[in-house]
Amino acid sequence: MQKIHVKPDGNWMNDPNGFIYYKNQYHLFYQCFPYDARWGRMHWAHVVSNDLVSWEHQGIAIFPSKMDDRDGCFSGSAIEDDGKMYLYYTGVRYLKENPEDINLCLDEQFISAQMMMISEDGYHFDNIKNKRTIIPVSENSKVADARHTRDPKVWKDGDAWYMVLGSTINDRQGKLLFFKSTDKENWTYENSTTKENGFGWMWECPDYFEVDGNQILVFSPMGFYKDGKSYENQSICMQVNFEKETCHMDIPDTYQYLDYGLDLYAPQTTVDEEGRRVLLAWLRMPAPVHGQWSGMQCIPRVVEVKNKHIYFRVHPNIKNAFTKKISSPNEADENGYKVSFALEDGESIDVGGFQIMRKGNRVYTDRSGLLDETWDMQTEFSTPDLRDGSQIDVYVDPNLIEVFINDGEYVISNCIYNLGKEIHNAKNVKYEIYTLHETDV
Repeated sequence: MQKIHVKPDGNWMNDPNGFIYYKNQYHLFYQCFPYDARWGRMHWAHVVSNDLVSWEHQGIAIFPSKMDDRDGCFSGSAIEDDGKMYLYYTGVRYLKENPEDINLCLDEQFISAQMMMISEDGYHFDNIKNKRTIIPVSENSKVADARHTRDPKVWKDGDAWYMVLGSTINDRQGKLLFFKSTDKENWTYENSTTKENGFGWMWECPDYFEVDGNQILVFSPMGFYKDGKSYENQSICMQVNFEKETCHMDIPDTYQYLDYGLDLYAPQTTVDEEGRRVLLAWLRMPAPVHGQWSGMQCIPRVVEVKNKHIYFRVHPNIKNAFTKKISSPNEADENGYKVSFALEDGESIDVGGFQIMRKGNRVYTDRSGLLDETWDMQTEFSTPDLRDGSQIDVYVDPNLIEVFINDGEYVISNCIYNLGKEIHNAKNVKYEIYTLHETDV
């Protein structure tokens, strides 16, 4: 059983999918290629948790089995109705396979359809009998691109079911598509929205939801961030205006990054047992760990809005797990530890070779000593100006450090390798270290 961070048993992991609190348990599915630690013909793996802290692997839930998903089961979401679990995802069929590696296509020659699977209990999935296409491949480029239309997120509002899909306009401008249904199986196209001038060429993994009356959109525009070293595809969030009667959405010019470490991608949210909006996202990794596995999920984060700013706070269950005080990282359990401190202007701290510093009203991180320099990746990151406060909580895993500033005002999450076991404190910053309490070990 895994603790804190969901990682693959082996091989490849990417996007979180089908995240749902269902029949008193949390179910998470994720994109996987179960044969090697690299991207390939996508399947859905499945993990289950009672508390978002401990996770148990359940194996493969969805795999290619129909003509429309024979070359991959891309991302999607889950809902519950009448006690059943409904999984929605994008099926992919290659028009031309790579003859040297049939798990890949040539020159992006593929088409996409939207599919659905029903499970009676959330544990058993019949990929032959209980799977079908609900929105076929589009041949009308004015509505949906035949290739790049994917990642259905489904929710209910009143008596209707809604679906948002990510798409593109001629591979140049991102676009969202909105569909509506009364029975979860037959869907009618309602509307679309887009944004010009620099919002990327394709919008992946859209997620729309409300938090305390605030309408929030999270999505992952491709080709959005271009500095030559960071991932071009990034995840952003913003407050929007959405009219459910017409499915019209107004997207503002202003946005926040989901995470200012720029390594997280393809987030997805659900509602937990207390009604909180909880988010997970995939950590992109430049190389497999020990050559065996690649990719993991971040700590579950609660989404809140305060003074028109979107916060991503550590879920209370995770906070409550890290309550055993220790004096050194060497005493930590294998699932990592938390370091808490306040950081004022000019102060810094080194956590196992990972640098965290405060300069003026911003927090900076530097992972240059924990990456292979031949990867030519960005190593230094910073928050925007902080509103107030100096509290920092750092959650440390051997391959992921998550720096939460002022209880989620901003977060910097960075992929790392070869983490050291010492905390160096040149500026005499007072800090405390915690690991999992006994019942969670």
